[in-house]
Amino acid sequence: MRYETLLVHAGTQPDPTTGAIMTPVYLTSTYVQEGVGRPREGYEYSRTKNPTRVALEAALAALEGASYGLAFASGMAAIDAVLRLLPPGSHVVVGNDVYGGTYRLFEQVYRPYGLDFTYVDTTQPEQVARALREETRLIWLETPTNPLLRITDIRAVADLAHEHPARPLVAVDNTFATPYLQRPLELGADIVVHSTTKYLGGHSDVVGGAVVTNHLEVHQRLAFLQNAVGAVPGPLDCFLVLRGIKTLAVRMDRHSANALHVARFLEGHPRVVRVHYPFLERHPHYEVACRQMRAGGGMVSFQVESPEMAVQVAESTRIFALAESLGGVESLIEVPAAMTHASTAGSTLEVPPTLIRLSVGIEHSEDLVEDLAQALDKAASAR
Repeated sequence: MRYETLLVHAGTQPDPTTGAIMTPVYLTSTYVQEGVGRPREGYEYSRTKNPTRVALEAALAALEGASYGLAFASGMAAIDAVLRLLPPGSHVVVGNDVYGGTYRLFEQVYRPYGLDFTYVDTTQPEQVARALREETRLIWLETPTNPLLRITDIRAVADLAHEHPARPLVAVDNTFATPYLQRPLELGADIVVHSTTKYLGGHSDVVGGAVVTNHLEVHQRLAFLQNAVGAVPGPLDCFLVLRGIKTLAVRMDRHSANALHVARFLEGHPRVVRVHYPFLERHPHYEVACRQMRAGGGMVSFQVESPEMAVQVAESTRIFALAESLGGVESLIEVPAAMTHASTAGSTLEVPPTLIRLSVGIEHSEDLVEDLAQALDKAASAR
């Protein structure tokens, strides 16, 4: 089955009672049992198992080519579940350009509980290798990274991790790329994480997360944590992500085409200092990106001449909405240093204040370019 067909059908079957082609939203908290301690098909309480969530989890696994998938209440809840796999005293190697919420969770929640984190440039596998220790249990990758869109060679990092005596797990946050553009498990990763809020949902109307893996023991522990901690999505949230997945290929093709068009425009603009987009030939990791990704995705970052200009541009667009988050059909603009990555201020992961991040939507690409052009001109004339 080709991937575009899989997206439409993964995880869903016609309802056996009515023939409904879309998985119903099972709005129930509990289930009548056949006898004491004898639930039907394992359904006893919806924190533990819900038919709508089961369908979503099957779809998530199928999309990543995984044996197991689990859905969570948010992307951060999914990341939190992965960190709970680690015993106290564990060491984690992390990319030095990760989402601000990830950095906040690692440093302000898990470091006080006894985990240690080393931040390196994971686009240089030798830096990862030097950072590994006897107690290293996890390598955490984003690729493309948020917000600088750096690309890590997943296979190279996975190979060195699995050859190391500590044999740390390799986890990849695949939110920016989506499984349509990149499949980390096929490149050697052990765990893949998503914020399903973003491209998988695709319409800015749901919050959710996911973890997929081929490791039975990892899945069993994560499933236990999912139930024990209880950070699960509601059935309507699951339904919305299932709905979004069906159009992922169509949307990602348009997101990627629009983003490349926008990036090429920005690359030639006199007020733009630097453009970050992995499918631009000038990108330092262009060859790796082309090797492990189908297309460049919908995220573009660029730097302008001053922090003041970055704010002025972000506040001057008309189609690009000034907002956090990403991955919806509408285009968004933000200044990461003051918004999504404010938690990295003062750290080695601090984001340049001149950086602007775009989530390029599916509108007409010329409208998006014209909007950015007028915003850049307005910001330049205000100086």
